[in-house]
Amino acid sequence: MRSDEKVVGLDGCSIQCLHPEKIQLVLDAALPADDLARAASMFKLLGDLTRSRLLFALLEAGELCVCDLAAATGTQEATVSQSLRMLRASGVVTGRRQGRLVFYRLADAHVRMLLDLTREHIAHDATGVTDGVATATEVIR
Repeated sequence: MRSDEKVVGLDGCSIQCLHPEKIQLVLDAALPADDLARAASMFKLLGDLTRSRLLFALLEAGELCVCDLAAATGTQEATVSQSLRMLRASGVVTGRRQGRLVFYRLADAHVRMLLDLTREHIAHDATGVTDGVATATEVIR
């Protein structure tokens, strides 16, 4: 190697910029920082196994009380209540009071669509590899 040559990692670029028009397109369409933070928070909600179980249970059942959610997911009622507080505060679920019970449901069609797409994405290739690219689960292992 010559002294003026630079070593570039396998995932690095050997030249500064190949497609400035694509970079400008990305910059023009970039989410503002606060919207990006809200999107990241939404995906963090799904990052917890208990919250994911609860959300997918509500997707299937439509509406459930805490004790039914606990039974359906095999989770302690106190844990369900704590998770529901976070989901409600994030605007992902909403509750309807009926006497002493509160029945929870997904907040809107956007949440249902996100969960449906997540389930579809997971199911479309159960082998864990799509087009030779490892999934996040494969990478974590």
